[in-house]
Amino acid sequence: MDDIVVSIKDVSKVYKLYDKPIDRLKESLSITHKSYHQDHFALEGISLDVHKGECVGIIGTNGSGKSTLLKIITGVLSPTTGSVTVNGKISALLELGAGFNMEYTGIENIYLNGTMLGFSREEMTAKLDDIINFAEIGDFINQPCKTYSSGMFARLAFAVAINVEPDILIVDEALSVGDIFFQSKCYRKFNEFKEAGKTIIFVTHDMGSVIKYCERSMLIHHGHHVLTGTSAEAVDVYKKILANQYDDSAKDEEQEETIEVETQETETKEKQEAKGWKSKLTLNSNLDSYGSLDAEIVDFAIVNDKGEISSSVDKNKQFRIKMKIQFKKDVNHPIFAYTIKDRKGTEITGTNTMLENYTPAHCKAGEIVIVNFDQIMTLQPGQYFLSFGCTGYNGDDLEIYHRLYNACHLEVFSKKEGTLGFFDLNSTVSYDGAIQTK
Repeated sequence: MDDIVVSIKDVSKVYKLYDKPIDRLKESLSITHKSYHQDHFALEGISLDVHKGECVGIIGTNGSGKSTLLKIITGVLSPTTGSVTVNGKISALLELGAGFNMEYTGIENIYLNGTMLGFSREEMTAKLDDIINFAEIGDFINQPCKTYSSGMFARLAFAVAINVEPDILIVDEALSVGDIFFQSKCYRKFNEFKEAGKTIIFVTHDMGSVIKYCERSMLIHHGHHVLTGTSAEAVDVYKKILANQYDDSAKDEEQEETIEVETQETETKEKQEAKGWKSKLTLNSNLDSYGSLDAEIVDFAIVNDKGEISSSVDKNKQFRIKMKIQFKKDVNHPIFAYTIKDRKGTEITGTNTMLENYTPAHCKAGEIVIVNFDQIMTLQPGQYFLSFGCTGYNGDDLEIYHRLYNACHLEVFSKKEGTLGFFDLNSTVSYDGAIQTK
């Protein structure tokens, strides 16, 4: 397709690992071509097409191969197998201080980076004021970079990267060292880039930023492609990996569960009631469930201010979230939790029994526990997803007994129009002095 600006086809990167330095020499001098190394696949069979104007996230645990992939895209590394095609000018923030000479001043490094990107000195001089103004590092711009803090590095590097007018901007964790005001400034620039039809490839461990700014994300783990889909989908699976709960074999089971949920509307009222509270809610057909099931969430509900189980709640009214958990084994100090997300997958709010100081001391095998969370609905009108969880600690290790991601739909209604954001602070307005109001 004409709008594909980065095309990654079956890319692998293999490193030779030697037990001892002398083994490298032995291998190079071996007449019989004896191998003294082991192959380590930093990446294996990675494919991805990035379209013009997209902001695509690449996520994964430390050591998964994210930075290696970005270096291959930018040409810093060559793939062992596969190919990468780039249509457009790339500007990259791969790592803090990359491309900087510590003995040079900030000004000198601006020209140095411009040269490496293919710009003449005259072209960089024309961009110099914009770069300096964006970086906001004051007189340090004339000081050697060895005197810079990590935040100053980030400011200057990002200022150079975005002001050279690239077609594709690649950012690898470089913003994590900046202060909150600088990060906000960078994200505003992200939005400007997107509106201008530029392409962004973004690597970060900040999952909130991935969901907010990236239309799609690719998840890689131990050098292997796990999935490419919406950022919310990728983040949910990433959380499974962090909790050591990811299992490829679970996909077929999820598909079967999806079919079951989708057919529930055709079932009789009696059968729905037999399914419990959740049959009265608007369930997510793509429910994501995982955990050991030593404690299983067997039912859940949203109860409005009228005492009715419903997916709809009125703003500023009391409502209850209910969970029913069945224990398959004895569990000490289980933690029950819920989370509310928006439609993009951004986690907005939530709580758990540990935070509320209502964690039970012990639950026995065969026992059924019902947990109630009562609160006032202060979210702005809109559509949300409700997730549930049951976890606990075995020593210092967190155990995931059961999690239900985006289990059901939650809609908030209000008579108040023109509201903004996620929450209403229910402000009271007053004036000092003689001011007339309607």
